[in-house]
Amino acid sequence: MDALKQSGYQSVNGINLYYEIYGEGNPLVLIHGGGSSGFFDFEEVVKRMSNHFQLILIDLQNHGKSDHRDIPETFEQDAKDVIAVLENLGIQKASFFGFSNGATTSLKIAELFPLKVEKLVFASGNTKRSGLIDGFFEGMLASSVDNMPEYLKINFLKLNPDPLKFYNMYEKDSQRMVHFRDFGDEVLENIKSPVFLIVGDKDVVKTEHFIELSKKIPNNQLMILPANHGNYMMKEGNGNLDSRLIDFTISEITHFLLKID
Repeated sequence: MDALKQSGYQSVNGINLYYEIYGEGNPLVLIHGGGSSGFFDFEEVVKRMSNHFQLILIDLQNHGKSDHRDIPETFEQDAKDVIAVLENLGIQKASFFGFSNGATTSLKIAELFPLKVEKLVFASGNTKRSGLIDGFFEGMLASSVDNMPEYLKINFLKLNPDPLKFYNMYEKDSQRMVHFRDFGDEVLENIKSPVFLIVGDKDVVKTEHFIELSKKIPNNQLMILPANHGNYMMKEGNGNLDSRLIDFTISEITHFLLKID
């Protein structure tokens, strides 16, 4: 893994967002999932891809080392924040690799800023309420901050040791999901960039949803892995690491990003 090349804060849209850059090459923006942070979700990716790309990791609003907002989170705001960070860094166009909510944010970037997107890796994201496993929203409504996975809580407080900020992150993330609004078919049908759809067969997103996405997004390829929500690219919450599965996933992603269409 290449050493950290650059890190710091960029002032965008009224807050400071933390970012890190690893490696050299064509820019690839890594967008983390809900409740997490850039390096926490993408440590294994950085180890395997920093020799091929310039990797830009951004802690989104209310996450990691970045500032918080007192207004509801939206995927649109995250998309605007990410693009603003890239513009501050002088990056006019990049590929994007988003995981979970980060994948949904990446798709929103492709919708709002199509000329900024080279290619898109959409890993375990979601575009409609029915795409998530049965009982997901009932579980969200019944949950509280005490139900937050311990490993995510530990990571957050390591980066930002403020319990009130942790509570704010949980509330903003959970409310965004409770009030999730479907993406229209026209959004999917008008995606201009090549898209790599990745999901696990035991994911929190239904494989049927990804098959549906593959029929609506014009230029895509679909990979369904023997995996859960993310163990094909990162450690599991209990610390288990399936290196062979991650190696395979990252080799396929690297091939997708480097091939000439």
